[in-house]
Amino acid sequence: MDISNSVRKKDHGPKMDGSAKYVADYPTEGVLFGKLVRSTKAKAKILDIHIPPLEKGYLIVDYKDVPGINRVHIVKDDTPVFSEGNVEYIGDPILMVVGPDERRVNHLAKEISITYEELTPVLDMEASDTVFFDYTIEKGDIKKGFEEADKIYIETFKTGFQEQAYMEGQGLVGNAHDNRITIHGSMQCPYYIHGAVAKTMGYEASQVQIQADVTGGGFGGKEDFPSILACEVAVASFKAKKPVRVIFDRREDMEFTPKRHPSISKYKVAVKDGKVTAMDVEVKINGGAYTTLSAVVLQRAIICGCGAYEVKNLLIRGLAMKTNTVPSGAYRGFGAPQTFFAVELIMDHIAKDLGKDPLEFKLDNLVKQGDETSTSGKYHFPVPLREMLQEIEANSFYSEKYSLYKTQKGRYRRGMGLSLIFHGAGFTGSGERDHIKAVAKLRKYADGKIEILASNTDIGQGIKTTFAKIVANELNVPLDRIIAEDPDTDRVPDSGPTVASRSLMIVGELLRRASIKLMTIWKDGEEQEVEEHFKEPDFVIPFDLETFKGDAYPTYAWAITVVEIEIDTLTGEARIIGVNGNYDVGTPIDTNIVIGQMEGGLMQGLGYASIEEMTTDKLGRIRNNSFTDYIIPTSVDVPNMEVQLHIEKYPLGPYGAKGAGELPLIGAAPAYVGALEQALGCSLFHIPFTTQDTLKVLTKEKK
Repeated sequence: MDISNSVRKKDHGPKMDGSAKYVADYPTEGVLFGKLVRSTKAKAKILDIHIPPLEKGYLIVDYKDVPGINRVHIVKDDTPVFSEGNVEYIGDPILMVVGPDERRVNHLAKEISITYEELTPVLDMEASDTVFFDYTIEKGDIKKGFEEADKIYIETFKTGFQEQAYMEGQGLVGNAHDNRITIHGSMQCPYYIHGAVAKTMGYEASQVQIQADVTGGGFGGKEDFPSILACEVAVASFKAKKPVRVIFDRREDMEFTPKRHPSISKYKVAVKDGKVTAMDVEVKINGGAYTTLSAVVLQRAIICGCGAYEVKNLLIRGLAMKTNTVPSGAYRGFGAPQTFFAVELIMDHIAKDLGKDPLEFKLDNLVKQGDETSTSGKYHFPVPLREMLQEIEANSFYSEKYSLYKTQKGRYRRGMGLSLIFHGAGFTGSGERDHIKAVAKLRKYADGKIEILASNTDIGQGIKTTFAKIVANELNVPLDRIIAEDPDTDRVPDSGPTVASRSLMIVGELLRRASIKLMTIWKDGEEQEVEEHFKEPDFVIPFDLETFKGDAYPTYAWAITVVEIEIDTLTGEARIIGVNGNYDVGTPIDTNIVIGQMEGGLMQGLGYASIEEMTTDKLGRIRNNSFTDYIIPTSVDVPNMEVQLHIEKYPLGPYGAKGAGELPLIGAAPAYVGALEQALGCSLFHIPFTTQDTLKVLTKEKK
């Protein structure tokens, strides 16, 4: 069969008939409810905690109840499970109230009063002097590049928070039993949780079981945070000697869980003879109160710092700063949206200043196969952006419309924006080889059915279906003979987390190879099992994280995004007339699934660029903590959208597949703001760029 042909998704039936079991669907008989009591101060010492009298069956859980280490293992072990006396942001967990009646638990939590000695918080990353992580990329002769420049450009770009806004909020159930702990619920990375809970509980790996339930979306928001919540419910269940369930309502979820890192990117660019010859870039991201995933977000951000352009002389410094705000974490794109927004816009601005067409200027500087990457690695495979441009031009008429909209008067003005981006597929650097070390298994039962054993979770991206299609195709069996269940660490090996656009390219290929191995030893009527381990491709230039040298990624997915907008100069409203996206994710394992991913990611990127504004107040509290005041695109906001796929196969991915999930979001913001720039006739430097921002520009224009 053609692997790209679309099929009915494995989880379609249960989700449509309502039988899919999310964490909130489990019976609560014999289960206690937990409610976290959080800091109301951004930085303070706790002087006293007043707890009202507790009825029988109700209890308080705090740091003194942690049997192991009162830290959550993420990258660095600096996030406390419960506060030990100091709080670092509004929302820092201090204790948990646990009891049999949820309403009573919530009431008791509100009755607890805490006395603080307030300290001075740092809420602005520019004012922070605490650096969580500091990385530098350097190649060529940066000094010479600027000395010989015809012209030098200096600009600063800013991006804000973005909330993942998954349909199902964070929720887990912990159950301490038989000298073990079992956690089940909504998650992306069962083995991340497994490692964190083992440390907090002081348990051996064999004493910890993590079970993924059906999960209603993640977008990165369920990569790191479930490890924190899992440690809290594990300790609570251990003390209560009963299962403990914690499920956040929307306000708690939006206010206290990680967001996309806000960023400030300062660019200094040298141009000689019409080409970019040097870039000096400083990228700062707001890590919030604890490190969580800031290290790896920052790594990807700076690797993308010069975009899809050949820059022979390069200096990029990345800084993750501590502030007393909610910790930032993973979100689709993982640092790349922040720096691609900046580099794409400054390339537009330079072109306009030089009197050149922005697209022509970008193409003059575009990388090609064989060129060096930002980290002195190599683009080993074709860079298809030029061919993809021809394809998207045929549908979007970008160049024709861009020329048409150069001179406009009247109330309504239109603009065209275009971005050229890539996304490195898989973990950064040597992460797959040295840290993840993915293992996947297939188990054949006596009746001939085959079960996929891998730790990757289906969070809506269709991995159960695509994994099953790969195995069914190689074994030449019907798709309904393949079993793909939600992972349980007691049953599945660690095939790595469901992040970094890696699941299909890395784990899908392991399953393909395992299928071939199983076919060679197949015996009817017998139970058999095979496994495959990740091996780094021979062509990869080893990556050194200390020097940021080598292949950051084995291959890249590519995308072109075109946005056409119309501005009402009376109201400031920007209406999206149309959006075109052309995406190279290698071979689509299921075309409908991939198209859905591209359309959804593109809409998230447009929301990031335009309306998804989230800020903190002067005390450090997230102001936009509901869908009343944090606005995301809905179905009525979806513009005319045309998505197409360009196929540039990756020889080491299953049937040529590469990473897909994060790619479509990244290019939306620079294309959207680029269109705004043409319509408004000026350069812009931040997102989200809201209607209010547009009105400010128009007001200045009238003065």
